[in-house]
Amino acid sequence: GIAQLHQLRGRVGRGAHASSCWLVGAGTTPDGTERLEAMVRTTDGFELAEVDLELRGEGTLMGERQKGRNDLKLASLRRDREWVERSRTAAFAIVDDDPDLSAHPSLAGEISLFLGDDEADFLLKS
Repeated sequence: GIAQLHQLRGRVGRGAHASSCWLVGAGTTPDGTERLEAMVRTTDGFELAEVDLELRGEGTLMGERQKGRNDLKLASLRRDREWVERSRTAAFAIVDDDPDLSAHPSLAGEISLFLGDDEADFLLKS
């Protein structure tokens, strides 16, 4: 992926002397072309990660799929980053104050419905 190419480029250019990194492949797809154009355009790893995420997709929030369409109904982890961060802060505050959610039975129930009891237990212990 683009992260490995970025790492390789960084390793090639570590010495005191000027260096070049040539990326050659058998054939390119439209996504591959866009990744290579991003590599030419920037050396910023965060920007490259954003390009890769845009091309790959977000994957599932709680599942195992690390690419493709996300499983959120209305939100997008990238588009709604500010709301995701606010929600994360609120969730940590709730769990810090009430680790087993005994004061929040409705929330505990929703988590169990969404994740199943085993995954909900794992989430609350993490």
